[in-house]
Amino acid sequence: QVQLVESGGGSVQAGGSLTISCVASGFNYASYYIAWFRQAPGKEREGVVVTSSGSITFYADSVKGRFTATRDNTKNLHTLQMNRLQPEDTAIYYCAARHVRGIYPGLTEANYNYWGQGTQVTVSA
Repeated sequence: QVQLVESGGGSVQAGGSLTISCVASGFNYASYYIAWFRQAPGKEREGVVVTSSGSITFYADSVKGRFTATRDNTKNLHTLQMNRLQPEDTAIYYCAARHVRGIYPGLTEANYNYWGQGTQVTVSA
């Protein structure tokens, strides 16, 4: 059974930091792209970062320079270190996975097969 379980969300003041994690099970983690998406209230889900099986990482412009994604294929673990958080970063953050066969999924939500339940990140002004 495929599972992606996020953890580490919480509340922080603007300028602060949080680290969220995604632990995967039920599939060959090393053969999958892993991505983070987020959805703010009243907005569509947007891509934040995607990491290839070889840890090549692409960030959305909105988080570049502030967020750092790290992948550990030995632990089926993907973490997102978020620094200099701003109120506009408030959202539910979702982990997603897609097999490396086929197209490069980028930050397009429809290209991902597996999703976690999400973890809430709230940044107050």
